[in-house]
Amino acid sequence: MGLLEFSKLPVNTLVGADWKTFKEMTRGQEIAPDKRTKYYLTKSVCRLLSLLAPIQDRRFEEKLGAYEFDHDPVFILGHWRSGTTFVHNIFAQDDNFCYTTTYQTVFPHLMMFGQPFFKKTMGWLMPNKRPTDNMELAPDLPQEEEFALSNMMPYSFYDFWFFPQKWQEYCDKYLTFENITKEELQVFKETFVKLMKISRYCTTGGDVYLSKNPPHTGRVKALVEMFPNAKFIYLMRNPYTVFESTRSFFTNTIKPLELQHISDEEMEKNILLTYTKLYRAYEEQKKYVPEGNLFEVKFEDFEADAFGTTKLAYEKLGIREFDCAEAAIRQYTDRKKGYKKNKYEYKPRTIQLVNENWGYALKDWDYEIHP
Repeated sequence: MGLLEFSKLPVNTLVGADWKTFKEMTRGQEIAPDKRTKYYLTKSVCRLLSLLAPIQDRRFEEKLGAYEFDHDPVFILGHWRSGTTFVHNIFAQDDNFCYTTTYQTVFPHLMMFGQPFFKKTMGWLMPNKRPTDNMELAPDLPQEEEFALSNMMPYSFYDFWFFPQKWQEYCDKYLTFENITKEELQVFKETFVKLMKISRYCTTGGDVYLSKNPPHTGRVKALVEMFPNAKFIYLMRNPYTVFESTRSFFTNTIKPLELQHISDEEMEKNILLTYTKLYRAYEEQKKYVPEGNLFEVKFEDFEADAFGTTKLAYEKLGIREFDCAEAAIRQYTDRKKGYKKNKYEYKPRTIQLVNENWGYALKDWDYEIHP
């Protein structure tokens, strides 16, 4: 257990943003009166830490500016709470992969300089389990890179954590890229590649970048343009479970991060609408993935035989020889067999909302429809 509880953080994760990103992201935004102390404290820490960012920028240009990956990434896709973290942790046991860590997502500008000190401090302060489930949490564990991107550029979907009143605007621009400008898209591509390079440099592992990032589910076309031979693993999960779990996850996560408020009803409406937009974007864009580079699986099937399904994914995607990683992956999956998950009892309102709004997914994925 860390010194600080996530729900009581005096600052939010924007402390790790560079000053330019912070200023542009917050310009003209309405800050709730009861969030102004958190805003100004976050702003002060961000301004102070930003003074160190140029050190990393210089080191990046000297060491990584011309660096090229030998292989295209592997992307783990799926809506939030679809099991992507579990799958990410399994694949990360293979030392052929590199990835962005939890520490790096919060302090992406302090990766090539100052990491030992700040990572130790972060580990001392942060809780050892996620607030929404029992999954382990530590500075060096793999994490979704969208949190890092939100601290490296002002064009991230995760800006909605701080300014939820603009949730759908961010969704259309930075989740599905439907309304993104050419200039913003170019910044996204350059920033993502930069993050990949630095994560590779700072993380023990191989030359294949392993990504787990739910927002990437709506950006498949852009990702294939960037990495023509990238591999994709797409997870589906029972929509009733996803709704219950996402509502809990978003509610518990947004409260410590938000700088403005939305009601529980607005939260619910945004979750329902975002799911549909993400679903449709993926279904439309997956046609751009070359044949043999996409592996789709229900999380329930994956969970029932995590080791066997992981091996099948390796074979179907031609990632590499599975034998080299077999022992480490089996050790991890065996250790997780006793993992206790949250149990969900579907309330009548959940059944009604999912049937009315996500019935297409229930049918498309052949899940039982509750009356």
